[in-house]
Amino acid sequence: MFKHKLIHQIFVVLGIVFILISCSSDDTTSDEQVKENNDPEKNRLVTTTVANTEIADALELDLIGVPDSYKSLPERYKGLPSVGDPHGPDPEILRSLDPKEVLSVSTIEYDAKEYFEQAGVNVRYLNLDNIDNMHDEILQLGEDYDREEQAEELVQTFEDKVEQITEEVADKERPTVLILMGVPGSYLIGTENSYIGNLVDIAGGHNVIEGADRDFISSNTEHLQQTNPDVILRAAHGMPEEVVEMFDEEFKENDIWKHFDAVKNNRVYDLEESLFGTTGNIRAEESLEVLVDMLYEDELKRKSDIDVEKVN
Repeated sequence: MFKHKLIHQIFVVLGIVFILISCSSDDTTSDEQVKENNDPEKNRLVTTTVANTEIADALELDLIGVPDSYKSLPERYKGLPSVGDPHGPDPEILRSLDPKEVLSVSTIEYDAKEYFEQAGVNVRYLNLDNIDNMHDEILQLGEDYDREEQAEELVQTFEDKVEQITEEVADKERPTVLILMGVPGSYLIGTENSYIGNLVDIAGGHNVIEGADRDFISSNTEHLQQTNPDVILRAAHGMPEEVVEMFDEEFKENDIWKHFDAVKNNRVYDLEESLFGTTGNIRAEESLEVLVDMLYEDELKRKSDIDVEKVN
């Protein structure tokens, strides 16, 4: 009887020990998995655009390679190898880095695809054409790289800003807007499908170009004059200072622009490239604030004048 009881107690003790060992093993495995997910050498992630690099920084992801750019990249990535221009990354450098994944953007897939194929690397083209798509991409990256919390916080912060702005402009008259996207030597018209067009829509503006199936289209000034927008937004891409000078010369030498109400009323604004690029970026919240001030400047000024009169 005593012997059977002793054997039973031994098995109970062994069972408890086995459970403790299993739990400890699971915890260790979990800790090791987290460490592995956070290991840049394990992820071996490369970004080839500034927007993707800033998203990676916001998600607290380490990288092994970054794009070549005249813009300042996040301090986290200082000293990392440059893989070249976003439209034509260097295949040899990419191959030597042996990345697990390379992040590009869908808008330049046609230009960059051949270089990635030469390098033989795995590339993911993020769709940053508009805010919703950008948020979907951020959330997916968060899931894939164990950064769900950072991704959800990033998206929620912007959604809170959109809700705030929607309430602010709800009772305001929607201004009509013309978007000009300039590159050295020429410019295109931004449609409602473009990233800046998406921001204008969120801010309550009405794009004068409707029904287009592309982000940007070409047009002539005679046709544009018929739209007679309240506001003209001039965005620069590539070489901002050179493009602004081009716009200034165009508006000065082409007499047709003086017939636009936006020009007559001094409602022409140059957009800072770091805030208003051709694709979405994590500074969209700040971009919206700047845009709202531009679109409703007259109304805000009138409100300020009324407040001053009340004080006097």
